[in-house]
Amino acid sequence: VQLVESGGGLAQAGGSLRLSCAASERTVRTYNMGWFRQAPGKDRELVAAIAWTGSNTVYADSVKGRFTISRDDAENTVYLHMNSLKTEDTAVYYCAAATVFTVQPADYISWGQGTQVTVSS
Repeated sequence: VQLVESGGGLAQAGGSLRLSCAASERTVRTYNMGWFRQAPGKDRELVAAIAWTGSNTVYADSVKGRFTISRDDAENTVYLHMNSLKTEDTAVYYCAAATVFTVQPADYISWGQGTQVTVSS
């Protein structure tokens, strides 16, 4: 499945952005989806994941209470709603698909190209 992220850009600290991940196939609704991010010089880390049923979600401690992952299977799209942005949220954000509900990047089988999020103070 091909994934394309959008919605990144420049935001001020305390602001909000919504990232979108559009999938090429309707079968994406059977995949568990995740958002990851990678800042310069750092490893790729999980931001949030959502099960294919939509019933289970998991968040990195650093974004709990600020970010929300959701999916709209009718639109073959997964979203990451980011509120109360901090400068440390600056990174390239990737969406990915997996056949299991997992937080491990190695378990994800399809990745988007990434979208840059820059948060200024």
